[in-house]
Amino acid sequence: MVNQETSVAIVGAGLSGLCLAQALLRAGFDVHVYERDPSPHTRRQGYRITIDKHGAAALKYCLPPHLFEATLATSSSPGEVGYFRFTNRNLGEIFKLTFKHDPTKTDPQVIGQVDRATLRSIMFSGLQDRVHFGKTALRVETMPDGAVLHFTDDSSTHASVIVAADGIHSSLREQLLPDCPIIDTGSRGIYGKTLLMKNGKSLIPKSLENSGVISLGKMPGQAFFFTSMRFNAPPQEVFERLLPDQDPPVSENYVMWAVLFPKDELPANISELRDKELHHFALKAARDFHPILQRFVEHADVDCTIPTKLCAATRPRAWPPSRATLIGDAVHVMPPTGAHGGNTALRDAALLAEELLEVAADDKSIEQAIQTYQREMISYSFKEVERSTSMLRRMQIKNPLVRFSMLRTIPWLQSFRGVSPLGNDV
Repeated sequence: MVNQETSVAIVGAGLSGLCLAQALLRAGFDVHVYERDPSPHTRRQGYRITIDKHGAAALKYCLPPHLFEATLATSSSPGEVGYFRFTNRNLGEIFKLTFKHDPTKTDPQVIGQVDRATLRSIMFSGLQDRVHFGKTALRVETMPDGAVLHFTDDSSTHASVIVAADGIHSSLREQLLPDCPIIDTGSRGIYGKTLLMKNGKSLIPKSLENSGVISLGKMPGQAFFFTSMRFNAPPQEVFERLLPDQDPPVSENYVMWAVLFPKDELPANISELRDKELHHFALKAARDFHPILQRFVEHADVDCTIPTKLCAATRPRAWPPSRATLIGDAVHVMPPTGAHGGNTALRDAALLAEELLEVAADDKSIEQAIQTYQREMISYSFKEVERSTSMLRRMQIKNPLVRFSMLRTIPWLQSFRGVSPLGNDV
């Protein structure tokens, strides 16, 4: 059992921060989480995310069994075959990736899709008295026996370890990694959410119901993405059975969609725009895409429209260990085009928890544990940063011959082969 004097202060109550808190609390650490938002659901932080094998393994390692069970129950399990399709703006197929799963085999590492807000609510369970809202971190002061975390309200707290899990706008990253600026990729996104069913009929054609789709626009950097979130079981029933101390934030199946723009096509103050203004831009952009995609935006819940700036982290060259470290987007933010940002953050949480547990077993010092964590995390996370930015660059390609071949010639040849993502549905 961990010495109760081993304390950890986590900055940020996002997925990685809560995942780490759950793992450390299970192990007996005195752990507290400090979140700058005034309440759990002050702002929307995204919608559906895909959990890969690394994210699934991290959740299984960190969460108590009943919370992992709730995660599985409220996920959208993969079918026997799933697809990720790249198309032109008229849904003419360029190529597709096929993912096969044997449903007869029980594999707890295969989760599929989860709703971000639902997973976050699951991970809040049992932490109510350990998550402190309205606490904005200002700076950290490290010392041999721990670190002091200072807040903007002039208060402070001492802990054996400070972990910044406060995302892309982390105030502590600038202090701990001053030579690693966040790079603006030149892309902006507007995310939205639309109920899957309209007048008793699914908005997604049957031939696309097991697909994630990226449709490339007529101009470089323009694209439309969508996929669906179908809960395995009604979240209300799952929460009542497994975590009655929480309320499910989402109850109905939905389509998640996103429109990508070059940054010069949107106002510089996109983050300050209201949801109605953001929806207007998304609706206007969607008119250049297939009517199926237009419908998603037309029937959207306007209040759920949110902006995002696509950025990429700079890899640290030297990062001496101390009693303060970073996890998730605070250190390795990446564009969503690789679909690995959330998974990598969860992987960080599991790795750091594992290393700190070794400290508890007297196998190594806290500094040694953090050094090992930082070295391994940088190795795998920045591979994902590079993959995601590479995919984004391909979507931004400007060479007219390459774009003509990709958006016109290949889909035209595919049509002669009888390849169409729409089948006979439309």
